[in-house]
Amino acid sequence: MQCFTLTESDHVAHLVFNRPDALNTMGPVFWRELEQVLDGLQRAGTARALVLSSTGKHFTAGMALETFSNAISFDETTAEGRALIHEQLLDIQATFSKLESLRIPVIAAIHGGCIGGGVDLVTACCVRYASADAFFCIQEINIGMVADVGTLQRLPKLIPLAVVKEYAYTGRRMTAQRAYEAGLVNEVFDSHDAAVQAALTCAREIASKPPVAIWGTKQAIHYARDHSVEDSLRQMGWLQGTAWSTRHVHEAISAMKERRAADYPALGELRRFSELG
Repeated sequence: MQCFTLTESDHVAHLVFNRPDALNTMGPVFWRELEQVLDGLQRAGTARALVLSSTGKHFTAGMALETFSNAISFDETTAEGRALIHEQLLDIQATFSKLESLRIPVIAAIHGGCIGGGVDLVTACCVRYASADAFFCIQEINIGMVADVGTLQRLPKLIPLAVVKEYAYTGRRMTAQRAYEAGLVNEVFDSHDAAVQAALTCAREIASKPPVAIWGTKQAIHYARDHSVEDSLRQMGWLQGTAWSTRHVHEAISAMKERRAADYPALGELRRFSELG
C-alpha cells in the first residue's frame, strides 16, 4: 500500500497513514486503499477493534488540492452534470461510512492537524483520542466549499450545535482542549505516542470482550442515535435475540472467577452472496 501500513496483533488491527511528506493528504489512491482495507477487515472477521493513527506533522491535511483539478471534474453547466455531482459525492461519502458500519469499533489517535476530510473521517469513528498539539479545522469553508463528506451530518451528533456552527461558519481551528471540552475527543494526551498507546490499550480491552456482543452494542448505539427511544427499545429486543449467547455469559463469569482471559469465537468470515455455491 502506498498510503497506509496495516498490522494486526492480538485481534487488534492498526492502520497507520504513512505519507508524512505529503501531510497524509487524501488523493484517489488514499480513498481506494482505505476502501480496500475496510472491506478486508469487514470480511475477515479476525480483528475485533481497529486503531487509526498517522505519521509526520499532521494526522491529515485533508483532501489533496490537486484532486480538485485532476481526479474530480464536475460539469456544473448542465442539469445532467449537476446530477452526476450528487452520485459522485455519494460514492466518496460511502468510504467513510464504512468506518461507521464496520463490524468492529474504530478508535482514532489524532495528532497535529486534522483538517477538512480528516474531520469527516474521525467523526465516523467510535472513539477519538488526541495529543495536546492536535487541532481540528472544517477547512472547506476556507476554500469556498460546503463540507460534504460527513462532518456537517455527524458532528452535530457529537458536540453542541452552536459549537458546530461556530467552527463550520468560520473555519477556525479547534484545539485539542476545546475539542475535549465540547465532547469531540474522549481524552487529551501529552504526546502523539501516548495517544496512540491509549488507543491501542482501549482496542485491546475491547478485543477481550465477546465480538458478537460488541457488534450488537455498536448496532444499538448507532440506531438509538438516529431513532426515538421507543423505536430503539423495540430494535433492542430484536437485536438481543440475535446477539444473546448464554455460553458467552457463562464464559465471561468463569473467566472472572478463574482470573484468566475469556475465550470467545470470532465473528466469522463474510462472503458475498455472489461468491457462494
